Amino acid sequence: MTEEIARKILEVGIRRISISIDGSGALSHDSFRKVPGAFQGALSGIEAAKKVGLEFQVNTTVTRRNLSELPALLDLSTQLGAAAHHIFLLVPTGRGEELKAEEISPQAYEETLTWLSRQESRIPIKVTCAPHYYRILRQKGVPERKEAAGESGQPVHPMSVSGGCLGGKSFCFISHTGQLQPCGYLELNCGNVRKEGFQEAWKQSEVFNYLRDVGNLKGKCGRCEFKKVCSGCRARAYVRTGDYLEEEPYCVYEPKQ
Repeated sequence: MTEEIARKILEVGIRRISISIDGSGALSHDSFRKVPGAFQGALSGIEAAKKVGLEFQVNTTVTRRNLSELPALLDLSTQLGAAAHHIFLLVPTGRGEELKAEEISPQAYEETLTWLSRQESRIPIKVTCAPHYYRILRQKGVPERKEAAGESGQPVHPMSVSGGCLGGKSFCFISHTGQLQPCGYLELNCGNVRKEGFQEAWKQSEVFNYLRDVGNLKGKCGRCEFKKVCSGCRARAYVRTGDYLEEEPYCVYEPKQ
């Protein structure tokens, strides 16, 4: 991304871009991306964005190979001037299937999410594709949402949103052909904006309506007292069982009910 392209992005009304950084240095990031020079390219893109005033966030996908680098990645995101750092827990679908062997264990997920819940940062941290993070926040007594400190520079707690997984509830993915999906990782046909229009597809999708009612969840997700703030990753359930309403396979919590 050049400075000229960054300016065009800003001119058409895009308010923020995300740039993936999956390693705290060129060696680990380029190895993960399998593209020599990818790390330097990301930094150059960030500099171009900063020059024209285009806000950016850093996205990081957590795997076994970069798990130990999370503290350094959080520091790097802050030093670069990112508006936020979004932590993605790997969902092994699509191109992510190639990284199945890189997934951390369910127990490591729990430990990592617990560690993230304790972090205080000058920029907001948001955990994505790990809705049980919000169960951990509730268990720790962290309020559902804490606003960023703004210009005060005071540390802030990780951001949280109600409902855990937002797929089909307040978020959806639209493909280049117009097909709606709950998210980019859960490849289910939920209507088509070119044929039905967005409003009709959004309201009438059977899949979306099933996802909107946590009473439809199965297994321990269906029994869990935190299902309204979590609801589990529906894409991981689908990959593991073929049923998007089944229990989250990477959550170690056992419901009290």
